[in-house]
Amino acid sequence: MLRDAGRRLSFIDVAGSPHEVGAALGRFGRAALHDHFRTSAAWRELNARRADPRIGAMATIVRGRFPRYWAELQGLAVGLELAFDDVFLWNCRGDIWAMAPDGCTTVQLPGSPHVIGHNEDGDPDFAGHCALARVTSEGGNEFTAFVYPGSLPGHTFAATSAGLVQTVNNTRPLAGGAGAPRMVLARAVLDAADLDAALALLESVPRAGAFHLTLAQAGDERLLSVEFTAQALSVDRVEAARVHSNHLIHADTGRMSQIVTGSSGVRQRRGEALLDHTPQSNPQSRALGILWDAADPELPIYRTDPADSDVENTLASAVFRVGADKVEWAVYDAAYEAARFDMRDGLVPVAG
Repeated sequence: MLRDAGRRLSFIDVAGSPHEVGAALGRFGRAALHDHFRTSAAWRELNARRADPRIGAMATIVRGRFPRYWAELQGLAVGLELAFDDVFLWNCRGDIWAMAPDGCTTVQLPGSPHVIGHNEDGDPDFAGHCALARVTSEGGNEFTAFVYPGSLPGHTFAATSAGLVQTVNNTRPLAGGAGAPRMVLARAVLDAADLDAALALLESVPRAGAFHLTLAQAGDERLLSVEFTAQALSVDRVEAARVHSNHLIHADTGRMSQIVTGSSGVRQRRGEALLDHTPQSNPQSRALGILWDAADPELPIYRTDPADSDVENTLASAVFRVGADKVEWAVYDAAYEAARFDMRDGLVPVAG
């Protein structure tokens, strides 16, 4: 699939205090999010849930437990030129609405190095309006992450100056809770010193919503698959090749009541089948072969249909190589084309 130049993924540098970082990200996403708020069914759905009492509880927890991210959200509202309550609600979308349009597929290939492949599936309205952002926020790790207009960084895919890699998949359990918003928790992981600190964070804080995280770190032998909900935290060490599309599949969390859309179910089954029929000699090519598969004409893994049944399209693909001393990765904004960004030094794209 060729993508016109106006829909290419951009790269931005953002630095300063948490409030300044949020404001800069807000200015980047202002036009796209204003247009989205005016026209999208997603915003209408969220607006109808504005009275949910969990929103106030989430705000209290973020303000008290995560003041740096509270300041980022305040700055985001300033940069977006939107009311703070609207921006906070938008960043709690998956906590109070199970069908928020966020999908994703991840390929987990343990080895030396570990290889993690990820399709970032989101609202088609945001195609051409997203970026890789290198973020230097005072008091936290430097990191580079895929960012959406109007959203905190962290709930997509990212690598940090601590050598930690995180990819995130939406999940849709039917039971939520009154805790920290899942997007704030994913943002906090990017400031973790190591995998153990990331897991301790997720365990220590009450959780409102649910995500699946793939976590790895340069110099750490573990490749981790993490599913968290308001009620449970499940951590699996990945010892053999796996695929994870956006629903709960661990032995414990997978028994919870949840929504598994047609696309999510088909992508999981197709990805698992492809693991058995793709060459293992080149893990990066193996990951991309799965991520870019479109053999199912109605419910492909690589999603480009504007009328997608979940209102999600693949906006970027990333492949990470997490080794003993470094992280190398590449980001693609179209299938079967050269990488848009080659992140050989971890956080900054290498030209050429």
